[in-house]
Amino acid sequence: MRQQRSTGVGLGLALLSAVTFSTSGTFARSLIDAGWSAEAAVAARVGVAALLLAVPAALSLRGNWHLLRRNLGTIAVFGLLAVAGAQACFFNAVRYLPIGVALLLEFLGILLVVGWMWVAHGQRPRRPTVAGSAAAVLGLVFVLDLAGGHLDPVGVLWGAGAGIGLAAYFVLSARGDGDLPSTAMASGGMAVAAGALLALGAAGALPLNATFGAVQFAGHRTSWLVPVVGLSLVAAVISYVAGIGAARILGARLSSFVGLTEVMSAVLIAWLVLGELPTAVQLLGGAFIVAGVALVRADELRSPPTRRVPNARQPEPSLAGQKG
Repeated sequence: MRQQRSTGVGLGLALLSAVTFSTSGTFARSLIDAGWSAEAAVAARVGVAALLLAVPAALSLRGNWHLLRRNLGTIAVFGLLAVAGAQACFFNAVRYLPIGVALLLEFLGILLVVGWMWVAHGQRPRRPTVAGSAAAVLGLVFVLDLAGGHLDPVGVLWGAGAGIGLAAYFVLSARGDGDLPSTAMASGGMAVAAGALLALGAAGALPLNATFGAVQFAGHRTSWLVPVVGLSLVAAVISYVAGIGAARILGARLSSFVGLTEVMSAVLIAWLVLGELPTAVQLLGGAFIVAGVALVRADELRSPPTRRVPNARQPEPSLAGQKG
């Protein structure tokens, strides 16, 4: 019963993370339409979020600063690869590819998570996970409503980099030090990411353009601070803290599949806020994604295959109860 309750909390956190992550496009669009570069919007998003989380993160440590020092390497890799790297790769991908194709390549990172759990932990995917992967990817194609066409290989490489960053987000979140609070992990990682993005901008590798006048948001003219606060508080603070907490409870594989609901949520939010009505094909894709998540969850409920390693002290724990 306790495990079921814990798993329920993890699924709730994963859905909360996916929904709040999905609001980033709606908030960012108002800034980009007003003259902001996408990279500047991301830098503002993670930089302000790191500042907002600084005090709660410090309080959550309760004076145990050694936890921060012990995890500096993990936090740095998380910030550089899972936050800054994923964002930089994605926005470079959309320079060469349609946004839908770039998103598809990024979210194929969930398959990298499955592969990592197989190679690194001996947890070979069984038929339900393979079927769930196929259903989820097919649903993602439908939700993104992709059109055929020539794909620039440079853009494909950038998109693959974004997928690696997304996979790193789920793997590092799940395998992080369980004693390190999620707020500290999120705040530190986003601070590292903001510093990296600003450094790339200063070096001329990324365009960091911003304006500070009124913007159009949800059909109303408002201050540029409104979407910036939304990006930072909703699409970064809540989403990253909830996502890290979910991955620690559910493990990397299941949390990454639940994270696919971010794409569905983004379509629905665009419908509610921007009036962009989802198509029947997109709704069908959402059903496929839900089916894929359900199949992976059903597989998680079965006892995982024992990893046969000479002199192994104990079998790998179940992902459903993994705490990182």
